[in-house]
Amino acid sequence: MSLTGPTAWADLPFFADDLPEIARKLDQDARDILPPRHQVFAALEACRPEDVKVVILGQDPYPTPGHAHGLAFSVEPGVKLPRSLTNIYKEMVEDLGSAPITGDLRGWATQGVLLLNTALTVPAGEANGHKKLGWAKLTEQVLTRLCDSPRAFVLWGGHAQGFAPHITGDQHLILKTAHPSPLSARRGFFGSRPFSKVNDWLKANGNTEINWTSS
Repeated sequence: MSLTGPTAWADLPFFADDLPEIARKLDQDARDILPPRHQVFAALEACRPEDVKVVILGQDPYPTPGHAHGLAFSVEPGVKLPRSLTNIYKEMVEDLGSAPITGDLRGWATQGVLLLNTALTVPAGEANGHKKLGWAKLTEQVLTRLCDSPRAFVLWGGHAQGFAPHITGDQHLILKTAHPSPLSARRGFFGSRPFSKVNDWLKANGNTEINWTSS
């Protein structure tokens, strides 16, 4: 089965230079690959470049079948909140007073929040199993593309922050804190108030704020 990149991002070199080889390797992999093929590029399909106001980088999809649907940190409605997302919502309640009632973050995407994992696939049950498959080149090119106008970039944890060199220009908001995972959330994620900071910055730059708490 072939993989086709979103039309709005099709000019990125990745789709001609790297995706065919990644697709070939996926076709040869006998394991259950997540998310389903039609959802691999869901984050990019939900946000055209010109519509992106905020970028939140994740690492790779949830490795439990039925959880991941192509957007970083997001899960299908009805799925129990993963631990990192639970901590994200805890911080949101402290920051804004409430949080969404489900783990489905597609409502953020429709408002211009690009929820991009740095690896877009994962073998079921094997977190980071496709870390070296070649997806990182897409992340690098997306970030470079989005430097053309002021945007907010939210980089939680060392892995996401490793992509910071691809964000150029001094017109952006770049938030760097610990990751919301249970292992690191108390080392700087809790109390960081990223949601109000992003909204304050958007408002100061004449943009519409994100309704983070709607589901």
